[in-house]
Amino acid sequence: MTSFDPALAFIGLIGLVAIERCVELALSSRNGRRALARGGVEIGARHSRWMVATHLAFLISCVLEVWLLSPEFIPKMAMMMTGLVVGTMALRYWAIASLGERWNIRVIAVPGEPVVCSGPYRYLRHPNYVAVAVEVVALPLVHSAWRTAVFFGLANLILLAVRIRIEEAALSEASNYAEIMGDRPRFMPARPRARPPTR
Repeated sequence: MTSFDPALAFIGLIGLVAIERCVELALSSRNGRRALARGGVEIGARHSRWMVATHLAFLISCVLEVWLLSPEFIPKMAMMMTGLVVGTMALRYWAIASLGERWNIRVIAVPGEPVVCSGPYRYLRHPNYVAVAVEVVALPLVHSAWRTAVFFGLANLILLAVRIRIEEAALSEASNYAEIMGDRPRFMPARPRARPPTR
């Protein structure tokens, strides 16, 4: 009877995530072609390439840190972080399903297309980026790869700061995005405002 090897299990998990990312790239490529055919304009193509490269390096770093540095496997933390990863996947695919063919890892704005404000976009402007930001920290911590979590967590936040500025500017120019989504929080659902006491 073979014993459970946490490192191999973690590397298998990273492999599954890598496959999922490849599927997303294929979906993004298809959606991108369709958006361009509808008259879409791509903005910030260089930045999108940097994002893809960073996320590829992130997955490689997860494997290398666990394989070479052998960080301690902490079962309780692994369970918590795995739960977070599953939660981020659910949020991510809720956002993807809500956007439909509009979802893309590139910024392609189609002039005149209505703004999507259903699904998680009822509450946040960027639920997909929330999911990515949490996942980049939680996934390596499944096996205590804290160096990867810290470095790529910060790198991802820097990339997202640029990405969100590019994306919101492009959508505001192509549609009434600012009018519809401008009062919604970017990352965290706002607390409902307290009603004034009635006399």
